[in-house]
Amino acid sequence: MNNKNKELAQIFYKIADALEFKGEQVFRVLAYRKAARVIEELTDDIEELNRSGKLRTIPGIGEGIAKKIDEYLKTGRMKKYEEAMRGIPEELLELLNIQNLGPKTLALAHKELGVKNLADLKRVIENGSLAKLFRMGEKKVENIKKGIALYEQAQRRIPIDIATKIADMVVSYLKNAPGLKNISPSGSLRRMKETIGDIDILVAAKNGAKIVEYFTKMPGVIQVLAAGDTKGSVIVKTEDETFQVDIRIVDEDSYGSALQYFTGSKDHNVALRTLAKEKGLKLSEYGVYKGEKKVAGRSEEEVYQILGLKWIPPELRENRGEIEAAQKDTLPNLIDYNDIKGDFQIHTVNSDGSATIEEMVKAAIERGYEYIAITDHSKSANYANGLTVDRLLAEWDEIDRLQKRYKSIKILKATEVDILTSGKLDFPDKILAQADIVVAAVHQGFKHHVTERLCYAIENPHVDIIAHPSGRLINKREGYEVDLEKVLEHARKYQKILEINAYPNRLDLNDIWAKRAKEMGIKLAINTDAHNVADLAWMRFGIGIARRGWLEKADVINTKNWAELRKYLKL
Repeated sequence: MNNKNKELAQIFYKIADALEFKGEQVFRVLAYRKAARVIEELTDDIEELNRSGKLRTIPGIGEGIAKKIDEYLKTGRMKKYEEAMRGIPEELLELLNIQNLGPKTLALAHKELGVKNLADLKRVIENGSLAKLFRMGEKKVENIKKGIALYEQAQRRIPIDIATKIADMVVSYLKNAPGLKNISPSGSLRRMKETIGDIDILVAAKNGAKIVEYFTKMPGVIQVLAAGDTKGSVIVKTEDETFQVDIRIVDEDSYGSALQYFTGSKDHNVALRTLAKEKGLKLSEYGVYKGEKKVAGRSEEEVYQILGLKWIPPELRENRGEIEAAQKDTLPNLIDYNDIKGDFQIHTVNSDGSATIEEMVKAAIERGYEYIAITDHSKSANYANGLTVDRLLAEWDEIDRLQKRYKSIKILKATEVDILTSGKLDFPDKILAQADIVVAAVHQGFKHHVTERLCYAIENPHVDIIAHPSGRLINKREGYEVDLEKVLEHARKYQKILEINAYPNRLDLNDIWAKRAKEMGIKLAINTDAHNVADLAWMRFGIGIARRGWLEKADVINTKNWAELRKYLKL
C-alpha cells in the first residue's frame, strides 16, 4: 500500500474507533470505518486519484470524506481526526485491537477505573475491579484476558526459524489457490533478519477475493481479522503459539514493484524513491511512472534496471552501500543457499545431542554434504555431559569404524573445546593435536576476561575455529563482555576461522560483524550447532546472515569441496 493510502486508512480507522468510544451515532462510525476499508483496498495511489479528481467516483468515498482526504494531502493534518482524538489518551484506542474488548467496555473502564493503557487494563483485571463493573462479570473478563494473550503474541518479534516455518506453510497452501500467478514472502523475513515483526505474503492474482477466501480457510486459522478483495489477515495457531499472517493481492503487472516495496527496508526504499525522483520518475508499490505512463513494475529486475541499477538481493536491502555498489556494478556475488558442502559443529548423544553419530552422518549424506565434524563438548561442560579424554578417544575410534562404512562422506574427528576462565583449553595440546579440526568456545565466565581468553585460544596452533564469538542469545542474553574488534584483529593475525552459528537463537556472528570480518580478510565457517537431525536444516539461517553480511562463496570455508578443504586445513 502506498504510504499515503496507509496513513489515511489508519486515520479513518482511528476516527471510527474514537467516535465509537465516545458513543457517537453508529452510522457515523460505520461511514469512517467503510472509508478506511475502501482506502486500504485501493490498488491506485490516492494522491493521483485526488489530483485527477477521480476520488469522489469511488464507492464509499463521499463528498465529506473526499474533502478530509484533500485536506490531509495538502496540509498533513485533518481537523476531524484531531477533534475525534481530543480527550482520549494516546495508548487507549490501541486496546481496541484486543479481541473481546469492545469500545463500550473500554470507555467504561476508562471512566470508572482510569484505564489508559495495557498495564492499567491488566491491573484492573488482576485486582478484580473490572469484573465488578456494570454488565461485566468473571466470564467476560476471562475472555478479555484471552484476547490480551493473543494481542501480546501478535506484537512480539518472531524468531526467524518460526516465521520461516509458518511462511513456508502458508505459501505451500496458497500455491493451490485458484488463479494464483505468483507468490512470495516479503518484509524482514525475505531480507532474512534474525527476528521478524510481521509475516507478510505477497500474491499476484486477478481474483483477489477468492484468494483471500481460500486463505481464511487454511488449516490452523483460528481467527479472521480482515478479508477483503486485496488483503487478508488471520491468526494461525501452531502447537501452543499464535501468529498473525497477512496476505496482499496485486495485479501481475505490479507484482515486481509491490514485492520490492513490501520487502523494504524502509531506508532502502526511501533511497530508491530519491533516486527515481532524480531521474524524473516516480516509484511506488504500483510501478515506476514517467508522468502518467507506467514504465516498469512487472518484475523487480525491471524496477531496479530502469533506475540504472543491477537487481539487489533482498538480504542486502538495508541502505548500507548496496545502492552505490549496484550503480557501480560492484555488488558481491553472494554465497548461495546451495553452496555449503559440510558442517563443522555437530553434537551427538555422546554429549548433549539426541542423535547418534551414525544418524547424523546419514542425515548429512542426505543433504549432499562431503564432510562433517563431530564436535561433542569437552569435560568441563558438565551441564552438557562433556567428554573426558578417554570418552573423546573412544568417540574417535567409533568415527574410524563408521568411516569405513560410509565412504561417500568424510567424518572429521573434532571437539568443541571449552576456553576455561583461566584462559586454558579444556583438553591438553597433545590431545588437540590428534583432532582433524578443533572448535574452541566460551561457555562460562561471560564477564571474566573474555577478550583475552578468546585471543589466547586463537594463538593456540591446534585451534581452527572460534565458535559463536559474541556469545549472545537473541532476546535472552546480550553476550560476553568482549572487544570483538580486538578478537577479529587477532583472528586475522593468526589466520583463524570465525563461526557464524546458524542456531536461530544465536546467529552469531551477526551480519554486521560478519561483514567486518570479510573486510578484514578473515575466513568464516557457517555451522548449525546441530544437536539432532532436524537441526541440520538451520544452515539456511546461517547462510541468510552471511548474505546480509555481504559474504561470497570464497569467504566461507565450508563451501570448499573435500579436496580443497583438506588442502586448506592441511589434513
